[in-house]
Amino acid sequence: MRVATDIGGTFTDLVYVDDNGNIGIDKSSTTPPNFEKGVLDVIKKSGVDQSSISMFIHGTTVIINALTERKGAKTGLITTKGFRDVLEIARGNRPDLFNVNYEKPIPFVERYLRREVSERVNYKGEVLCELNRDEVKQCVDFFKKEGVEAIAVSYLHSYTNPSHEQQTVKLIKDLWPEVKVTASSYITQEWREYERTNTAVLNAYVQPAATTYINQLENELKTQAEIDQRYIMQSNGGTTKFDKAKEAPINMVESGPVAGIFGAAVLGEMIGEKNIIAFDIGGTTAKCSLIENGEVKVSTDYYIEKDSRSAGYPIKTPVVDIIEIGNGGGSIAWIDGAGSLKVGPQSAGANPGPVAYGQGGTEPTTTDANLLTGRLSSKNFDYDVNLDVVRSAIATKIGHHFGISPEEAALGIIRIANSNMLNALKLISIRKGYNPQDFTLLAFGGGGSMHAPALALELGVKKVVVPIASPVFSAWGMLMTDLRHDYIQTYIKRMNDLSLEEIDSQWEEIERNALQHFSEEGMKEDKVEFHRFADMRYLGQEHTVKVPVTNGKWTDEAKRQAIEDFHKLHEKNYTFKLEDAQTEIVNLHVTAFGKVEKPTISKLNRTSSLTEAKKEDRDVYYENKGWVATPVYDRDKLPVNEVIAGPAIVEEKAAVTVIYEQQKLYLDDYGNIIIEKEEN
Repeated sequence: MRVATDIGGTFTDLVYVDDNGNIGIDKSSTTPPNFEKGVLDVIKKSGVDQSSISMFIHGTTVIINALTERKGAKTGLITTKGFRDVLEIARGNRPDLFNVNYEKPIPFVERYLRREVSERVNYKGEVLCELNRDEVKQCVDFFKKEGVEAIAVSYLHSYTNPSHEQQTVKLIKDLWPEVKVTASSYITQEWREYERTNTAVLNAYVQPAATTYINQLENELKTQAEIDQRYIMQSNGGTTKFDKAKEAPINMVESGPVAGIFGAAVLGEMIGEKNIIAFDIGGTTAKCSLIENGEVKVSTDYYIEKDSRSAGYPIKTPVVDIIEIGNGGGSIAWIDGAGSLKVGPQSAGANPGPVAYGQGGTEPTTTDANLLTGRLSSKNFDYDVNLDVVRSAIATKIGHHFGISPEEAALGIIRIANSNMLNALKLISIRKGYNPQDFTLLAFGGGGSMHAPALALELGVKKVVVPIASPVFSAWGMLMTDLRHDYIQTYIKRMNDLSLEEIDSQWEEIERNALQHFSEEGMKEDKVEFHRFADMRYLGQEHTVKVPVTNGKWTDEAKRQAIEDFHKLHEKNYTFKLEDAQTEIVNLHVTAFGKVEKPTISKLNRTSSLTEAKKEDRDVYYENKGWVATPVYDRDKLPVNEVIAGPAIVEEKAAVTVIYEQQKLYLDDYGNIIIEKEEN
């Protein structure tokens, strides 16, 4: 049996698949700060025979939480003489351009803990000044005295020659074996001094917490069962072994959300949908990502805490391209200073949760609004729901302010939440030059299926898919992933001057390192698959376009094809191309997959009828319609390929699908709900 668990802000999800392809799911509350307890709780709740677990895959929000809540380790930085303030200087291009009171984000390492040493390597990797080991020893003595728990080492141009960083790390380990040390060249071999230094610092900042968490989880799992294959989800859409995750925990910054995106691509391939907008609504946030022609988009231009007012903090590691907003089932509805209704980003979380939970929550949430309007049923909650208390909270906090009924106020909350989510969907599609009508909306998470049909109508999407195991689909996606590592090496060469022998040598060295990496994880060479990309640009440009290139030995034809493909992709991304301009490579990018045997998903063999699947007729409050008696169906009893016309509701464990008058739905052969717009 294979088991995947995913820690969210509100719930910890579990999916298991047995040898026969049968799927089981469960949820339990997330348990901060001891997150591993929530994992063990959901395993126990699911009733899984722990002795039969052969593979365990885990996604976690521990890293992003430690960063956003500033609960990492006291961190020191050792850098090249003269570059102590690179974190402070950051970048000159700021988001809030006309704000004269604009303040740059505060570095994670205070200035007194940023120390310089004499050493220098130039951009070619040539050593201009040898490392002063005595100065490194002085730094270590100082950090010991200051109670530092982790050290980041980032030297100028170490992406092209990491020898000084390697010497420094070895010296620190010899002098102070207990401290956690991160060399920037271990995390990334890509240029850009500020971004690389910040990434090394953030990795060091979260490393002690990540190591403690993974160790505790590992120890707790061992008390339950001996599981040989233990993996953690990474931000690039692949998995890695527990030990590797402890060395570079920054690769887990978006560990949970990206699994669902990757799962969407896998499911899309199963059902013949190559173009997908993956849309995940949880208890705290809504996340979306665009998959074009089956390809999940991965980038190293990732930031945390970046918005229209703040430059945020760059993380130069491969992360699936994802838009995230603070809107989910637990998002709190409130009135701002101008008297407008807002929903989120504040969340009631798992504790105390929405008012409906009866656990002390007093602020109305999206979940409460969906309950009051009949989209959710109080019978499906794990708590005893007092509907009068929910109605009173919405009336008091929202309805009275606008002089409207509690039901109208609840509908207003849903509309504002939908508007926020619609903006996120537009950011990932329309704002990037894609027409949403060319894509299928694949909705998952606890609230995905409830909101997606309404959003599809507004966005013009013709088809919505609510996948099998939709409330815990991110965990399902983990079961479908391979081991994955991305190797990105800055290698600046003009295409006119490019030596084929030299670039072949670079590709081979990167792939040799990858095979060594996978060998340490117990993966055989014949199970490793390489995909190559070149980050290219026109001469004189600042940023690049990622171009897929051929594997194996390069030829003049392969070089010509790379240039041609670059022109096409540049035009697609930026609406123009300069075919007479010189081009150059900036980075070589190898994505290496360690192929893991996947569970096979069996087709449904169900003989029930729609009459058997129908649970009740329930009054649901719709915009411009008021209360409408709406048929409610049990997803687990729905027959395959039987069409249901909207309005209708389909309930399942931990999720609800709501379709509207212009829509119809049916179950496909695998048990996915397919929602389409009725033809006029």
